Amino acid sequence: MKYKPAKIIIFFTFGICFSINAQTTDATAPLHLMQPDYVTPYVIPEKNNIENVLNRVYIFLEENTASKVVNESDNSEVKDLKKAKGKIKFSPGAFRLTSYEWGVTYAGMLLATEATGNKQYADYTNKRIKLIADVVENYKPENLKDSPVHTVLNPRALDDAGALCAAFIKAKKAGINANVDPVINNFIKYISEKEFRLKDGTLARNRPQDNTLWLDDMFMSVPALAQMGSYTGDVKYYDDAVKQVNQFSQRMFNSQKGIYMHGWVESMQVHPEFHWARANGWAVMTMVELLEVLPKNHPGYPQVLAQLQKHIAGLLQYQDGTGFWHQLLDRNDTYLETSATAIYTYAIARAINRGYVDKLAYTPAVVLAWNAVVSKVNAKGQVEGTCVGTGMGFDPAFYYYRPVNLYAAHGYGPVLLAGAEMILLLKNTRFEINDSSIQVLPQRH
Repeated sequence: MKYKPAKIIIFFTFGICFSINAQTTDATAPLHLMQPDYVTPYVIPEKNNIENVLNRVYIFLEENTASKVVNESDNSEVKDLKKAKGKIKFSPGAFRLTSYEWGVTYAGMLLATEATGNKQYADYTNKRIKLIADVVENYKPENLKDSPVHTVLNPRALDDAGALCAAFIKAKKAGINANVDPVINNFIKYISEKEFRLKDGTLARNRPQDNTLWLDDMFMSVPALAQMGSYTGDVKYYDDAVKQVNQFSQRMFNSQKGIYMHGWVESMQVHPEFHWARANGWAVMTMVELLEVLPKNHPGYPQVLAQLQKHIAGLLQYQDGTGFWHQLLDRNDTYLETSATAIYTYAIARAINRGYVDKLAYTPAVVLAWNAVVSKVNAKGQVEGTCVGTGMGFDPAFYYYRPVNLYAAHGYGPVLLAGAEMILLLKNTRFEINDSSIQVLPQRH
């Protein structure tokens, strides 16, 4: 078929006009309201959805952690620990009841009950803490190493004592019916009197080098000291807790970046800085845990509060657009890590709830962080994307290639803490979507 030139021009012009009119343009639609292609859902969390996440995690842990003691020979249940003969052990499970990670999990379960009113979470903690305390009180093995709670009876590192001690005290304050005082006293004696310290009293280790500070050890000691101060009223525990935060921070906090290095070795002429995410999580959680019980008239209170504020401001600079934080905070080519993101969610949400930091400024970032964490809790209640236990390195490859694993215990307690604290945040916060962004509505007086 042939067209005359004039008709072809008219038809072509009409086609261009039709194409332009069919497109979404600045003249035809409010482009600023177009929905971005978010990687992490950009939504305001709802209490019911958070409770569903917590419940999934609870069911998984209830089914996969020991709740009784059995005879090692035949796995029969030990009903009377005083009459137990031979070696005993905890019933089979995927996680250890006496690890520091489980100290965090016990605390997370207690907070989940506080936030939701559902006793199942506290019951989880109380059942297992009572079991540990009962073994300590009633079972006397021929060889200490044969006891399923040998690290409780004879701690060899802050990892064995600190997080569990803090959780035991919290459980005691919440009314647990168990003889936990001997365990608490044994833990705190180790932290206060037996753990190696530098000459100025800073808690330290002699690995991987002599006189090494691990940022992790702020959390492995300070919350227990703080809780003991609150439990006994003895100010010496508060004093030691504040000293640890200040002296760790003096050596390990990068004031320009607003974040901490992971390790510090006294004999090094220079101090390589690897800003490992989870260690920074332990640090920020340490400070909110300390401020929770530290009397406001204690001379160290303003110092700890100021340090917390600087650290949170620093951390927010490194949050990824997905809501997560990277394995090495300032290296965006390292992987996005779940446990640290959950710890930051908890700690910053609690800082907001307690008025330590600006609610209007920081709440949207915490919402994004929680939405990121939720995306890593699968249908079974397992937490994905958590870095396994990690020592200390002074080269990037060490941190870049640490494995992740569903059974890395470090992810579960932080998710419980984060979800519980988010529920408490939602109770006192009103949100709106303003020009497509999540905003906190200021309180009107």
